[in-house]
Order: sequence, then C-alpha cells, then structure tokens
Amino acid sequence: MSHSEFNLDDDIVYLNHAAVSPWPQRTEKAVNAFCRENVTIGSKKYTNWLKVESHLKQQLAELINAKSSDEIALVKNTSEALSFIAYGLSWQTGDNIVTSDEEFPSNMIPWESLANKGVTVKKTSLKNTDDPTDRLIQQMDDQTRLLTISSVQYASGLQVDLKRLGQACQQKGVLFCIDAIQSIGAFPFDVQAYQADFVMADGHKWMLGPEGLGVFYCRQQTMDQLELTQFGWHMVEDMGNYDTPIWTTALSARRFECGSPNMLSIHALSASISLLLETGMHSISTAIMSRGQYIIDKILNEDALILLTQPNPNGNNIIVFKLADERTKELFSYLTENNVICAMRGGGIRFSPHFYTPNLAIDRAFEFIKQFIATH
Repeated sequence: MSHSEFNLDDDIVYLNHAAVSPWPQRTEKAVNAFCRENVTIGSKKYTNWLKVESHLKQQLAELINAKSSDEIALVKNTSEALSFIAYGLSWQTGDNIVTSDEEFPSNMIPWESLANKGVTVKKTSLKNTDDPTDRLIQQMDDQTRLLTISSVQYASGLQVDLKRLGQACQQKGVLFCIDAIQSIGAFPFDVQAYQADFVMADGHKWMLGPEGLGVFYCRQQTMDQLELTQFGWHMVEDMGNYDTPIWTTALSARRFECGSPNMLSIHALSASISLLLETGMHSISTAIMSRGQYIIDKILNEDALILLTQPNPNGNNIIVFKLADERTKELFSYLTENNVICAMRGGGIRFSPHFYTPNLAIDRAFEFIKQFIATH
C-alpha cells in the first residue's frame, strides 16, 4: 500500500529525504481538494479548516508522544522555533550553551547571536570518540543554561543518545533542546522519554510534507520560561473574540502562533503524517534501517569508496561517503546528471533513503557510481 503512495518518474532515483522529500499521492490529493474548494466556495467551510488544524496538532502530538496537543505549536520552520527560545529565555552574563560543532546553521546562528548578551556557545567536537553523548555531558558546567543538539547530524549522520542527554540535563538543571528535523518521520521519537523541554522540526524532510510548516514542541512545565517575541490575534486565550479590549496569552503552545495559520500546508502535512501513522513508525524505521544498511554494505564492498558515516546500531537514515581519490564532486555531478537525487554534505555525498525507497533504486545509484569509476 505504502509504495503505491509515491509516483516518482521512472528515471528518478530519490535519495535526498534529508533535504526535501517528495510528497505522497494523498498529499497531492489533499492540496488539490483544498485548492478546488478555495476556487469554488472560498472560505465557506473555514470551520472545517480549523478542524484540520486541530487534527494536525493531535497527529504531531502522537508522532512525538507529547502529553497533549496543547504542547504543540505550528511554526514556519525550525529556525523560527529556535529563535523563539534564543530570544524568549532571560539570559544572564556568563551563561553558556552546550552544543556540537556539527550543527546545521539553524541550530547555531540563533545562539551565536546572543554574544552581545554575554552568552557563550560551547561547540563540542563529537569526532574521534566512542561516546559522543558523554562528551556533550562533560561539557556542561554550573554556568550551562541550555544544551541544544541535533538528534541526527545532517552532514555526517551521527546520532547521540537523547535519553541519556535528557537525564543529564535534568540532573544538572539544564534546559534540553532537540533539533529533530532529521529524526521525526524517520525514527520513533518520544519527547517524554527524552525529558525534552523544546523540540522542533520542519515538515518537508522525513515527514514528507511541504516547506514552510514545522512543529514546535514546548513542554508545558517550561512554557512560561519563554517570553513572547511575536504578538497577534491568534496567540490570545480568547481567540476569535475580536472586540474585547482585554486579552491574555494562550495557555497552550498556541501562544507561539501570532497570526493566520498556513492552511494550505496544514492540509498537506496532515495528509502526509496520516501515512506515517497508518504505516507505523516502527515499520517505517525498520525499513529505513534496512535500506541504510544496504547502502553501507554497498559502500564497504566498493574499494574506491570511503564510508564517512559511523554505522549506528540503532540504524542510519543518513549515509555519507566519498571517493578514495579527489573526484567526489565530479561523482556527485555525474550522479545528479543521471537523476540520482542526493546531496553534497560533510565532505562527501549524502544518501538518505526513506521507508518506501526500493533497493532496486539504490542498486541503480551504485551502478552509476561503478560506471563513473570505470570511465573517469
């Protein structure tokens, strides 16, 4: 059933879900139906749109095991959510933030921008260690206010133990923030098990949705620690009462949604997540791990290739490799010219298959690699 949801052109080998994913067919249908409704009757059924918005928050809460959809806000992207935290917390001169030196700019720039407030960002190298999680824990000290980390590193595929990090943060009284853009939709994700204070992710990668809409989880107990930086009609408790001169901030994470929601993308992402929930995250992660291992085995069996990603016993959804010589960029160009959709990251070529990716497509990608090695 799941494979029939995807309708990629026959000549496309899609191994780029860590960047932007193709949509399932049900998502195309949901968007087309929403567009047709707008064309024919406008917003006559706006109350139904609000039900889809509410349903999406419930879907997201289920996907990450939040206690309630009240802990879920819909945001434009991961960067916006991270900025809410960076400029919502009350910082003191001397505070520090612990993170890695491999983070995507979205999980670096907001924190670095706090330098004028006397906040230091401690960038920890996770390379050349058997226990990158412990290295992060050891970096925390009495001045550490927050630990922020990607669940899966975008340019290496490195994963840390989120449960251990959450326990350490609780013990040390440090806030825990997870950039989960490379996990949610690929692996089971449990904000309660990780004791996370903040989690964010865009919908256009492993959740198979559109760009321009993401999820921001804020633990209910932590919510009041964030001062709001945006205000509007949508973030008040009595939303819809436009005449009252007195307003109060929404008690739920809706407080982070200042204005009109992105209804088109809401319909799309809800459709995409319905596929993930119907298929089951255990089944999806098992399939992704199988495909990831399939790719790793092929890399290790080719003498001309060097695997840059450290194999993880919990499975890999991001695999980075390079040629043993200096022609990796040329190989990347050759692959893209032959419709193998992938990315250049971390000094190598990044493959990122999803649960529906057929092994035959992976075989085809490696046939092009062998052709390049033989002819160039």
